[in-house]
Amino acid sequence: MKGGPCLSAPRFCRSAARFRGRACPSYSCPRRQTAGAPDMPDDHTRSLADVMAPIDRARGLPNSHYTDPDTIAAENAAVLHAGWAALAVGADVPEPGDAKPFEFLGQPLLLLRDDDGAVRVFFNICRHRGMILVDAPRKIEGAIRCPYHSWCYAKSGKLVATPHVGGPGQNAHPGIDRTTLGLAEVRSHIWRDVVFINLSGEAAPFEDVHADLLQRWAEFDQPMHHGGPDSTFTLDLATNWKLAVENYCESYHLPWVHPSLNTYSRLEDHYHIEAPGQFSGQGTYVYRQLTGEDGATFPDFDGLSAHWDAGAEYISVFPNVLMGVHRDHAYAIVLEPVAHNRTREHVHIYYPSADTDAGLRAKNARQWKDVFEEDIFVVEGMQKGRAADGFDGGRFSPAMDGPTHLFHAWVAAKLDAHGT
Repeated sequence: MKGGPCLSAPRFCRSAARFRGRACPSYSCPRRQTAGAPDMPDDHTRSLADVMAPIDRARGLPNSHYTDPDTIAAENAAVLHAGWAALAVGADVPEPGDAKPFEFLGQPLLLLRDDDGAVRVFFNICRHRGMILVDAPRKIEGAIRCPYHSWCYAKSGKLVATPHVGGPGQNAHPGIDRTTLGLAEVRSHIWRDVVFINLSGEAAPFEDVHADLLQRWAEFDQPMHHGGPDSTFTLDLATNWKLAVENYCESYHLPWVHPSLNTYSRLEDHYHIEAPGQFSGQGTYVYRQLTGEDGATFPDFDGLSAHWDAGAEYISVFPNVLMGVHRDHAYAIVLEPVAHNRTREHVHIYYPSADTDAGLRAKNARQWKDVFEEDIFVVEGMQKGRAADGFDGGRFSPAMDGPTHLFHAWVAAKLDAHGT
C-alpha cells in the first residue's frame, strides 16, 4: 500500500508539517493520495469513525497502528503519555530505599520507595547535566548520588548536596538554588499495587477516570500480599502491546487456545464486561480453587459476597494493565511496550495473606504461566498478519467481540480527541 506526500496546508491537516514529503498518517487528511484495489482501501484512508462505529459495522484499527513506528509514536502520545498508564508494581521496590530504573516511551524513570514507605516515580536524571542517576535496581542507604559530579538527592527528591559547585571547596553558589533543583517527580497513583503514571500531568484524577471499576471491585479493596519471587514471571512477546490487550479481554478463543481451561470454565460459563472509556473484559461463573496434595487451599479475601464463591473476573484496565480477581488470589499483568512489535508482560500474583503455602504458590504460578503462554502464538500470529495488505482491520462478532471492539473504539476516540 502506498500513500502520497501530504500536500495540505497545516491549517487543514495537523500532520502536514510533521510529515511533509512523506505519506501522511492522518485519517482525516483531505489531500491524501492512495493507490489500491477499490474494494480494499489503504488503511490510512479510513476514518477513525470506522473504528468507533457500532460493532455490527465497525472495523478494527488500521494495520499501521501495529506496524508503522511513526503512527505508533503519535498513538503513544495520545494513549499512553496523555493519560494514566501502568509502569510497574509497588512490589518492585518492597522496602524503603529500594530503587529500580525503568524506561517508558523512551523516558528514563526511577521507581523509588522513600523513607516513609511511599512509592514515588521521578525522572531518572540529575538536574545538573542530565546524567542517569541509577542504572540498575539497588538499595539506596543514604542519598541518591549522581556518578558524574556527585550532586546528591534525598529519597524525597530534594537536592541536598552540590560539591564544589561554587569552585574547589565551595559547595554552594548564588546561581544554584537547591530548592528549585530537586528531582522532577512524575505524577503517579497506586491501585491494587500497580503503579500508574501520568507523564503529561494533565489527566483527570485516577479515582475519577476509573471510578466505575473502583466501585465494581470495591469488595477487593483490602490488604493483599505479593507472593514473592515464585509469584512473578516475565513473558517476551513479538507483538504490539495492543494485541495482548485485545486477546485478554475476550473469552471467544477459549475452546481452541485454552482447551484444558475450557473443560471446567467453558465458553458458555463466561459473560462480557464492558465499560466504555475505561475497561473491558470477561467474567466466569465457574472458578475452581487450586488445591494441594493434602487438599489445602489458599485463604479467601475477607467479606466477599456470594458471587465470588465460584466466580472470577478478568479485566483489561485501559490502556496497558490486565487484572484478574478470585476469592483466594489476584494478579496484575503490566504490559511494557518495548517496540512497535515487541511487548514484555510482567506478571505478579497476590494473596490475602503473607502466610501461604510455598508449594501451592509455585503450583498456581505455573498454572497461570501455562495459560498465558498458550496465548503467545495467537498474539504473535496476529502481529504477523498486520503486515498483510489484504487485511483491512477485520470485523467484530456482535455477540462475542464486544470487549475487544470497546478497546479499539477507546483507542480511536483518544486519537481523535488528541488530533492525531
